[in-house]
Amino acid sequence: MSGTEIPAEIAAHYESYDEDARLSEGSGRLEAARTRLLIQRYLPPPPALVLDVGGGPGAYAHWLARAGYEVHLRDPMAGHVAQALEAGGGNLLASTEVGDARSLDFEDETADGVLLLGPLYHLTEPDDRARAVEESMRVLRPGGPLFTAGISRFASALDGLWRDFIADPAFRHIMHGDLTDGQHRNDTGNPSYFTTAYFHEPEELRSELEAAGLTGCRVLAVEGIGWIMPDFDDRWQDDASRRLILELLDRTEAEPSIMGVSPHLLAVGWKPG
Repeated sequence: MSGTEIPAEIAAHYESYDEDARLSEGSGRLEAARTRLLIQRYLPPPPALVLDVGGGPGAYAHWLARAGYEVHLRDPMAGHVAQALEAGGGNLLASTEVGDARSLDFEDETADGVLLLGPLYHLTEPDDRARAVEESMRVLRPGGPLFTAGISRFASALDGLWRDFIADPAFRHIMHGDLTDGQHRNDTGNPSYFTTAYFHEPEELRSELEAAGLTGCRVLAVEGIGWIMPDFDDRWQDDASRRLILELLDRTEAEPSIMGVSPHLLAVGWKPG
């Protein structure tokens, strides 16, 4: 993906798929809970200024705004921007605009923190991912954290086994491509097989931040091993069980030997101050 236009297949996927609902059902609830915990851990306290770049319908932007942050959301999908405005009553966020992670409409060193929670896995070329990280670095104030999300190189293999997608030869073709070079391509028309993306190896995500000059970089498992329970929904609804799951994931979030089992990875690094 290069230039400012969204590839047609990615746009079509998000136009037909309710991204906002994804984080409120199934293991998406675990992804949302863990992502918020990790952001809380490293983000400066409110009323810090936060840019949510590729923020979709605003799941994290609205949460931060309600906590007292000044939040600016940018997303390349006009439909997502409209959803974010509607969900916030039009004025919950400081600004909500269509925008490109590789060319941000903010002055140098204006943000206390930047969320880049979607762009890096839809920017399939290394140069485009580097541009997005460099733009985030440009707008960050010294000492500010950058949060970047990636999809694990092994996500299709794990999901394919879990949901038996591997019974489909077309899915196996997609999966083998992922495992070969991380380039995920779905030409089946099945939205369950996702859309055009790049799937990272954990250390690769760290290296992309370090190459831009960020310091203290670390990569953490988001869902970790918590998503693989067959009775996840029942256990997540129980308060005591949910606390135990989150405690276990906190304990194992940086363990290299199981990092790739997590469908999503979150890297955080800081602009030198």
